[in-house]
Amino acid sequence: MSRSDGSRRFFPYEEPYDHQAEAMERIREALVEERDVLFEGACGTGKTLASLTPALEYARAAGKTVVITTNVHQQTRQFIEEARAINADDPIRTVVFRGKGSMCHIDVGYEECQVLRDATRDLVDMEEQVDDLEDREAELLAASRDGDEEAAEARGAVMDELDDLETGIEALREERNVCDRYYNNLTEDTDDFYAWLYDDVRTPEEIYERAHEAELCGYELLKDGMEGIDLAICNYHHLLDPMIREQFFRWLGRDPEDIVAVFDEAHNVADSAREHATRTLAERTLDGAVDELEDCDDARAEPAANVIRAFRTALVDTYEASFGFGDREAVGEEWEDVTVASEEGRDDLSVAFLQAYTGQGYAADLEAALALGEELDRRYEQAYKDGETTTRKECPTLSAAAFIDEWMEAAVEPGQYPVVGVRRTETGVVGRAELYTCLPRQVTAPLFEELHATVLMSATLRPFDVTEDVLGLEDPLTMAYGEQFPEERRRTYAVDTPALFASQRDDPAVQETVGGAIADAVRFTPGNTLAYFPSYAEAERYYHRFAGDATPYLDEPGVAAEELRQEFVADDDAVLFTSLWGTLAEGVSFDDDDARTVVVVGVPYPHLDDRMEAVQRAYAEAFGDDGDAGWRYAVEIPTVRKTRQALGRVVRSPDDYGVRVLIDERYTHRNRVELGDYSVYPSFPPEEREEHIDVDPEKLGIGMLNFYSDLDAWEGAPPEP
Repeated sequence: MSRSDGSRRFFPYEEPYDHQAEAMERIREALVEERDVLFEGACGTGKTLASLTPALEYARAAGKTVVITTNVHQQTRQFIEEARAINADDPIRTVVFRGKGSMCHIDVGYEECQVLRDATRDLVDMEEQVDDLEDREAELLAASRDGDEEAAEARGAVMDELDDLETGIEALREERNVCDRYYNNLTEDTDDFYAWLYDDVRTPEEIYERAHEAELCGYELLKDGMEGIDLAICNYHHLLDPMIREQFFRWLGRDPEDIVAVFDEAHNVADSAREHATRTLAERTLDGAVDELEDCDDARAEPAANVIRAFRTALVDTYEASFGFGDREAVGEEWEDVTVASEEGRDDLSVAFLQAYTGQGYAADLEAALALGEELDRRYEQAYKDGETTTRKECPTLSAAAFIDEWMEAAVEPGQYPVVGVRRTETGVVGRAELYTCLPRQVTAPLFEELHATVLMSATLRPFDVTEDVLGLEDPLTMAYGEQFPEERRRTYAVDTPALFASQRDDPAVQETVGGAIADAVRFTPGNTLAYFPSYAEAERYYHRFAGDATPYLDEPGVAAEELRQEFVADDDAVLFTSLWGTLAEGVSFDDDDARTVVVVGVPYPHLDDRMEAVQRAYAEAFGDDGDAGWRYAVEIPTVRKTRQALGRVVRSPDDYGVRVLIDERYTHRNRVELGDYSVYPSFPPEEREEHIDVDPEKLGIGMLNFYSDLDAWEGAPPEP
């Protein structure tokens, strides 16, 4: 098959790998059948092009648009590079889309931008009417001079209309808020901008700069120029947020069934979907709603205030009742959960609300609050349009009423977990109510049903049946391609140290054994070592214990990691201590001598709080007859995926080489029977398990020394064992 035909048309290089060619053919067939695809491929399998190439070819033939999306910035840059390579060989129209917040030249919020845009368009429409009327007036003037009395009479009416319009335009410019950049978009010739835009694949930064220099709004130009494109590159929220998705498809000029979506790092889709589905209502919003209603002269204000005030009282009473001795003083600046869910009946906050409410019925009062909130919101929008306010005011009554209505309905639905949060501010402890979505498929299943087809790709999607269940996929095509680089250039050691259960982490003997294994891994690495831990606290513990010659770097929570990463990769004998749940464990490449060895210490189970237990219960009810389904779906499999992602940070090309070290007996083959359910060895894919080499802690250094010596990796004499 030639590159001009079939699934390889948009492949930008000479020949694909054999497995790449196979994957492209299978994906092309699945798209024809409108079938979703789960595509797992280890680093080096060329997943992006294997997915994107057939998607673009099919979309071009079938009149569809491809949307490729990720939640990792580095992957967005890779998409741009791949799209540029494709475009250089076979032109495609591509837009790289980013949220308004990072592209606005005048730094206004979404609501204000919307009102500014509407007002600016109104102004331009009026000016266009003036131009048309002036042309008409000139024609009538010429006719009246030729003696046409009807033309003279009609000209008078046109002149009156012109006067009215010019008065209105003058008032708009003096009193109403308009956006000068968007005005230029509508009134100037933007052909040069679009010719530049589609001549190559432009980054959001390039678009911003080009528009800024031309005094245009690049964000609105993108929206107006997206119709008919071949490829859109965007973030997850453009597809996972229902409101944004609806607008995004409208800008594309496509119905959902005309979209082929490619999700990269698709093992993250479940968590991202859960985040997009979660709703919150802060105490300060309730306070704002009460204040707003006290100043409102409307018969609906009293019942609206009655129901919102009752919910606020219930919220405060609920979190105050949760405090024991000293708990209030211990509340920090980050949100902390207060458990309100009940195994039987309604949650504590709902019960407190029903007890605090007095009136004819909270449902009727909520209906009044919603209606009044919608009217007030319209008034605020009109006031901003008319220039009566300089910012577009939000309506806390509408926000509060909508949330309370949803809370009372959704808090008892399967998969919804009601929770209260508290944190400390300058004015004291405040609270919020939150509806946490436990089942991601409540978001993703309707999306996948709407789209023409979806390709979900990642290095860690297996076991496929779990991914299908969690995301709500029906009979997808599944395929997996393991390591493609030479096996002799990598080693994976499972070190038989004591399991780092929470009860053993403080044991000095355990710390001595684990610390010794880490020190040996670093010492016998000819270059840099990555060390991942179950938490930042554990990373810091072993950072302070480390006494080797390599330079230690500590990644800390709340501190930007990119500068630290750059310092680390610039070194040639260093070890980076970080959390496996941090930003450096996936979606970040450490190519060649950026890092030679990666160490995962312990099994990085997430903090098992009330939310995680709620997720386990929801998964158990939805997916399993046995008692282990909740734990397996919610905890063990995501944890092993995290571990596998970390192991993939090294050995990133055919010429690269390195060692992956798993320090904890739960990773070993030899202990799997003795450990039973505690062993995570069986949760790795078969071909990865086969590469695990069980080793005693004192033998790790010898194994690594021999491996790196066989590859002649040492610049000087290797360390003595």
